[in-house]
Amino acid sequence: MKYAVIGLGKFGTTLAKALARGGAEVVAVDNNLDLVDEAKDEVTLAVKLDATDEKELLAQGIHKVDVAIVSIGENFEANQLATVILKKLGVKKVITRATSTVRSKILALIGADEVISPEEETAMRLAQRLLVPNIVDYLELSEGYSVVELKAPEKFHGKTIKELDIRNKYDINLIAIKRILPVGKPSEGKTKIVLNAVPRPNDVIEPSDILIVVGDDKSIEELLREE
Repeated sequence: MKYAVIGLGKFGTTLAKALARGGAEVVAVDNNLDLVDEAKDEVTLAVKLDATDEKELLAQGIHKVDVAIVSIGENFEANQLATVILKKLGVKKVITRATSTVRSKILALIGADEVISPEEETAMRLAQRLLVPNIVDYLELSEGYSVVELKAPEKFHGKTIKELDIRNKYDINLIAIKRILPVGKPSEGKTKIVLNAVPRPNDVIEPSDILIVVGDDKSIEELLREE
């Protein structure tokens, strides 16, 4: 996957470096040369350009990335314009940061595929979510150690916790299971989440289950890579 991170403030710089460390191809973009220089040694390409200039974006091939994350800080007008241009150029997915509910609605209306709030989504959490789509949520406890919500891998479906032996095989602790259950008429498509806070050895993993695990990041990544 190839990513463009546009806007290299604290959030953007942290995100770009985390994606690059995770093995992704990352183009880091900002109009401030000092910020570009700070990121250049840790990403695939770091360039100084105006993200509201369509010609500059085309010249650097930004339109060819799979995902663009727009994080230009407090300059909402630039955020808006960059989002519109990136969608016009054909970027498959554009994620944009917004600092208020009103701005979130505006960005969604003008074409952002996803709008995130800096209060709710940290750069590290977003990086994990982008790098590993099976991860639903992520909380870093300390460096290299996390609590992760992940979609039950297909190889787990229909098996009991005892059969899976997750702790011994992967050095990961399964601490809870979220089960998504239908509610009301099937045609309504309504669901509810039931939390199993004390998973037992004979509990069977269902395809829709969300597993809440805690462990070393490398061990969790190893589990997901085996999918």
